[in-house]
This record gives sequence, C-alpha cells and structure tokens, in this order.
Amino acid sequence: MIQALLELDCIPAGMELFPASDEERWSLITRVIDDCDYYIVIIGGRYGSVDEKGISYTEREYDYAVKRGIPVLAFLHSDADAIPAGKTELQQDARERLAAFRQKVEQRMCRHWRTPDDLGGVVSRSLVQAMKLQPGEGWVRGRFASDLRRSRGSAPRSMSLLLASNLPGSSRLSPPGTSPRDWKNSESATSPTLRTTWPPVI
Repeated sequence: MIQALLELDCIPAGMELFPASDEERWSLITRVIDDCDYYIVIIGGRYGSVDEKGISYTEREYDYAVKRGIPVLAFLHSDADAIPAGKTELQQDARERLAAFRQKVEQRMCRHWRTPDDLGGVVSRSLVQAMKLQPGEGWVRGRFASDLRRSRGSAPRSMSLLLASNLPGSSRLSPPGTSPRDWKNSESATSPTLRTTWPPVI
C-alpha cells in the first residue's frame, strides 16, 4: 500500500513521524491537513483513538478535510463483520460510533476493499484518477521554483496527500523527526504529501 503510493510520487506524512512538540495535537493535525492536496481515509474495524468528547481523531480529520474542500478519497472494508474480533471494536459504544461514521462516509463517493492487495490497488487507481481530475498545488524542488514561476507549471512538481486510517497497529513511513513542513521546504521534496495515522492492513 505505502510502496504503491510512494511509486506515485507521494510523500507520506503521519502523526507518528512528527517531531516532539508542545503544539496542541488538533492544531498540529489541522495544520498538516491544510498543507495537503488530498485526504485519504481507510476504514476497517476500529473507530480509533478519541478526543475528550468521544469523537475519533480520524472522524474529526475527515470532517475537517470535507469542510476545507480538500479532495477526499474514502475506502471502507466491504465486510466489517468478517474482520477478526481482535481487530475490531469490542465496546458497544465504539461499535455504534464506527457504524455511524461509516454511514456518513458512504453518503459521499467511496470505494470498498476486502484484502490488503485489494486496498493497495484500489487506492492507487483512485489516486491516479483524482490527480488527473483534481490536480493539486503540489511541491516543487527549490532549484525549480524560478523555472515554475516563469513557465507557469512546467517544472517538476509533486502532490500533497493526507492519509488517515482506523486500522490497528502502527506504521513508520519515513525517518523519525521529519515532518511534511521539513520536506516541503527542502530541495529534496519531490512527491505528493501523504499524511497517515494508519497501521499495517488486516
């Protein structure tokens, strides 16, 4: 999944990758979302970590991205009942919130997946289509910035992509201590941004 996105010139960015900071968590999350060209949400069998009101950060991120008008690509597990119990919510309240979140997401365009192989292929194809239909601002290498201004877009550039998920586990996508802002201001930034709070797929 992550390899497929990297091959599409996406730069992954995840909460587990950000440096330690005194910045309030939600403020940091929204700042990263604002820097992204696309938002991907992958919904499996868990609602995810919640805030003080009991709303998962994944759902809050989704709502924020929709409100900001950022293109959202949503992918839901096609058979939630088939997910092993160890990878699903056991508390009734969390299960109900997850079901309500799924219903909310399904009111918009979304795709379904069942296996990790399915997910990688569906996300890749959907992202390629999204980049064609809704081109993002992207990132540009520092040495190409002046060329881009003169040519109005011919310099090599990248897209920004935000990925969130409520799948169980954790995934490290780049060296610790780096952040999307570090990459965006770096000469080596060449790919779309991918923000992720998601772990290995079922």
